[in-house]
This record gives sequence, C-alpha cells and structure tokens, in this order.
Amino acid sequence: MKNLEGKTVLLTGGSMGLGPYIAESLVHEGVNIILSARSLEKLEKVADQLKKASVEVSVFPADINDGEARKNLVEFVIKKHQRIDLLINNAGVEWVSSFVDLGHADIDQLIQTNLLSPLQLTRMVLPEMIRQGSGHVVTISSLGGKKGQPYSASYAATKAGLIAWNSSIRAELRDTGVSASVVCPGFISEAGMFAVYNKKAPKISGESKPEEVGKAVIKAIRNDLQEVIVNPNSILPMMLLDAIHPPIMTSIFRKTGLHEFYRQQAEDNLKQRQLEPKQK
Repeated sequence: MKNLEGKTVLLTGGSMGLGPYIAESLVHEGVNIILSARSLEKLEKVADQLKKASVEVSVFPADINDGEARKNLVEFVIKKHQRIDLLINNAGVEWVSSFVDLGHADIDQLIQTNLLSPLQLTRMVLPEMIRQGSGHVVTISSLGGKKGQPYSASYAATKAGLIAWNSSIRAELRDTGVSASVVCPGFISEAGMFAVYNKKAPKISGESKPEEVGKAVIKAIRNDLQEVIVNPNSILPMMLLDAIHPPIMTSIFRKTGLHEFYRQQAEDNLKQRQLEPKQK
C-alpha cells in the first residue's frame, strides 16, 4: 500500500506508550485515524495533539479484552468511514516477574491482552478488508518474542505467538489484496516500559527512540514487509547464532548482564506489589 493518504486506520493502545508516536507517524501520511484505548480522557488528549485540517481524528474508548467492546469498536469505524483500510494492533501489557510469582489472573491478562484480543479483532476486520480487496494489518510484537528472556516468560510467549500468527495469516491472505506485517521493537527509550521504570537498557540490547517504531509501521505498510525489527544494534548475527545454537546466545546475554537486568526489575516489581494495599 504505497499511498496512505485518505485511508482509514484503527489504532489500539492509542492513549499512551508507543500509541501516540505511531499515531503521529500515520497522521503525517494523511490518514484518518480512530484511536482506541480504555481511557477517554487520555485518548482525547492525544487526539487534540494530532488534529490537523487535512485528516480526521476520532476516539472510541474500549477495552479490547471485552468481546462486545470489540464489536462496538469495529461497527463504529465502519459506520463513520464505511471501511477499514489499516488495523494497527498496538495494545499490550508487560510485567517483569519470576514466573512462579505470577498469579492465574496475571498470566490470563497477559495472554488475553497481548495475543487473544489482537487475533479476535483482526478476525473481525479481515472480512471487510477482503471484500474491498485492500487492507493491511500491522501488529506490534517484540524482540522478546524472538528470544525469550528470564523473568519475562509469559510476555515472551505472547509476542512469539504474534510473530508466528502473522506469518500464517500473511500466507493465507496472498492474492486477496490484503496483507499483514509484524513490528518487533527492542528496548524503547522515553515511552517504553523501562523508561517508566527509569532504567537504561544494557549495552548489548541498545535503545531506540519511540519515533522509530512509528517509522517502522509506515515502512512495513508501504513496502509490504513481513517483519520489521526496531533496534539500534545489528542483531542479525545474534539471531543467526541463536538459530544455530541457542545456548550460546543465552550464555552471552547472561554474561553481559541482560539476565541480571531483568532479575533486578523482577525483584523491584515484587517489592512494589507487596507494598500495594490489598483489595478487600
């Protein structure tokens, strides 16, 4: 999809984190955008920053984990614009923790938000895209889905699932005029999770600006790429080495402090949770 001007895009997770940066990149391309997230107040704040004379910015508060909310969201977009050209599955959650310290609800939330909801939302918009003979789905995964790190097991499982799922539906959609891409960011400064924690990523991982994720989304759509990685370091050699002999890269990550980095954050998160007041 070379020309994005005038297209209609639905962006989930549009109120915070990477969402506003992805939205900014899309608006610069002249698309009409519908921002969705749970908080109406936060959505309206982002919308006010994006509104330009040449594009239409709308908001629709919805919890994408709720099936009825997803249905209402898609119906809103179709009613307002008569079509959906682009879906950006951006909404997601992450919690760094020892796997055994996660509760049933924690694991369920990670899987529901990061994996099941994007699949269900995509399933709802694809028939319309196929009917109109054009469309593109971009899903935000993570480098964590390429190589699972300790204290991030459930998150890694969901992001790896997105990568494999994208590969499958992309092949299914061949010759329909509709396509799919996955964007895999590494550590992101300013808007990433560890920016919230006020921690700098280990040198071996590097950090990217959040604007780079927005650019990656546009690149994926324009060039119909199956996968775009966002990372300042050249990770292809590491990926190849990991594919040939995974224990080598695991050892490298451990020796360069990446595993310790995650362990410390998991410990901090556990302490924080223990200090939180218990719900009655």
